[in-house]
Amino acid sequence: MERKTSRREKECEEKQNNSEGSEQDKDYKTSLITLNVGGYLYITQKQTLTKYPDSFLEGIINGKIMCPFDADGHYFIDRDGLLFRHILNFLRNGELLLPEGFRENQLLAQEADFFQLKVLSDAVKSRWEKEQLASRETTFLEITDSHDRSQGLRIFCNAPDFIAKIKSRIVLVSKSRLDGFPEEFSVSSNIIQFKYFIKSENGTRLVLKEDNTFVCTLETLKFEAIMTALKCGFRLLTSLDCSKGSIVHSDALHFIK
Repeated sequence: MERKTSRREKECEEKQNNSEGSEQDKDYKTSLITLNVGGYLYITQKQTLTKYPDSFLEGIINGKIMCPFDADGHYFIDRDGLLFRHILNFLRNGELLLPEGFRENQLLAQEADFFQLKVLSDAVKSRWEKEQLASRETTFLEITDSHDRSQGLRIFCNAPDFIAKIKSRIVLVSKSRLDGFPEEFSVSSNIIQFKYFIKSENGTRLVLKEDNTFVCTLETLKFEAIMTALKCGFRLLTSLDCSKGSIVHSDALHFIK
């Protein structure tokens, strides 16, 4: 008798556990929302879409705004499906995070306005204004001799990020060639100063070893700058000092995209 009772209790417990599990699964599934935005499907949680009260998405999910459904029963929103990725990431992260080289600020601002996300709209417009301001400012990098600033190379471009990239590349090349001589050049915001430049028939070179071996030439650094620019999609607008007769012997380079 005791054995039968124990078996019945066990069966009841299993049914109860299965019932609770199915309820949890049901709650989890209902918390997932699938959106069809311009033909692109996005799956996210209800709490993500309702993060900002009075937004367009919060209105749809809570029934304040009527929204059509596609053939599969998903909410259909006739907007830019690709850009919605950034809208959703903002809702998830709480901040504007865009990929390097993003150039669709105006379109993203329009999408933010449509979805009634003022915080995102303000962040996009602020980013856009900073980029516009930066694009009007010509930035430069100067590679020079600390004893004679007339010797060296000047690189001009209206993209601060590009100047920073070229600077890091030239520093990397210089360190690799000046192994054991880290004190032979210093770096500031827009200037790389080398300790020793000398004149030679083939141009200006650096002498850094006791046997006077040429380990890092200015021509090498010019080549690195030009190759970095081409890889980043920039073009050489002009050699700013054409009297030298060739780019290799020029004192300054101007890049533009």
